[in-house]
Order: sequence, then C-alpha cells, then structure tokens
Amino acid sequence: MPDLRGLYQDVILDHSRRPRNFRVIEAADRRADGYNPLCGDKVTIYLRLDGDRISDVSFRGSGCAISTSSASILTEIVKGKTRAEADALFGRFHDLVTGKAAPEGSDLGKLEVFGGVSEFPARVKCATLAWHTLKSALEGGGTVSTEGEDDEDVAAR
Repeated sequence: MPDLRGLYQDVILDHSRRPRNFRVIEAADRRADGYNPLCGDKVTIYLRLDGDRISDVSFRGSGCAISTSSASILTEIVKGKTRAEADALFGRFHDLVTGKAAPEGSDLGKLEVFGGVSEFPARVKCATLAWHTLKSALEGGGTVSTEGEDDEDVAAR
C-alpha cells in the first residue's frame, strides 16, 4: 500500500504543478466560478458544448494541491462525455472522496488517486470544488461556494 500511496501522491503533485487544460476558452458556451473560503481555493470552469456533449473544458484559478489537481484531472476525464456521463462520474467521485464504498468496477481511472481524501474530511471540499463548479456550468453558470455548508449541500448561488 505505501508504494500505491506514493504513486497517488506523485500524480496529485504532478497535476498541481503542471495542471492540464489550465486556460480560458475564449468562445466558451458556459462558465461558472467556485470558491472554497476554508482554504481560499478559487476556480473558474469553462465549457464548450456540442449538443449534450462536452467538446472542450478548461479551468483557471488558484488553490491547494488537491483542488488544482482535481480540476486538472476533471478536465481530462470529462472531455468528450455527455452531461449525464459527467453527472454520473461526479457521483462516483463524490462517493470515493467522502468514504462511501465505491462500487467495484466504478471505472474512476485517475480519479482514484483521491481515495485518501476521505481520511481528511476538511479536504473533501478542496477535491470536489471543481466538480460542483462544473455542475453549475452545465446548468447554465453562476457561482458556487462551500462556505458554511456540508459538502453534501454545496449548491449554486
């Protein structure tokens, strides 16, 4: 298990130091802003849709290693997915980081590196901020804040 944890830490650090899709999509169809006042994480998610499919996704912002790497991996994973597929993926990811049993064969890919977040409840909001912001963007945009709310109840404002 220590070797696996080290690998997971390496993936998180790599995505934090060299985030993928860290850019503004100038012709974005949708965008949303997210803020986690607990540790100061800020993220903006940009989307380009082709019908119901995410044809391009990117982010800008600043935050801790967990927040930045989660946003980076999110952009790699959801590109090309439908809204329904992105929602289902978020549900499985949320179960993973909150310590709920992820179903066998849940096919989380790189997202499995965040499995250890459940051991640090204060970090759950860091890991899920970009995902809540993505959901807001898919629903038309707005601002998401984790202030004063349980992660289960984070809602677009």
